[in-house]
Amino acid sequence: MFPGGVNPKQMGQMMKRFGIKNEELDVKEITMVLKNGKKLFFEEPQVQTIEMQGTRTYTVAGNPKELSGVPEEDVAMVAEQTGASKADAKTALEEANGDIAEAIIKLKK
Repeated sequence: MFPGGVNPKQMGQMMKRFGIKNEELDVKEITMVLKNGKKLFFEEPQVQTIEMQGTRTYTVAGNPKELSGVPEEDVAMVAEQTGASKADAKTALEEANGDIAEAIIKLKK
């Protein structure tokens, strides 16, 4: 039951009358990359999509795990560009939150 005594079936009928389409998606996993470089990984999340007036909105529910680390390709590129070891390149990338240019500048100083 939803708050106010409305059951889910009634809620679905009301949404349909207003032209709102609601669908539960069968999702295995989701990875979100935030602007600050952090990555959130959701395993078996509950995902719902609502379409209203031509706009689709996705709602994700679950317990994310924060992923860390930088891609090996980035480490190799920074090491190649700077002549640094892969370990130093990885450390510089981690300190630069994955920003390749910043890591290269840091290692070339």
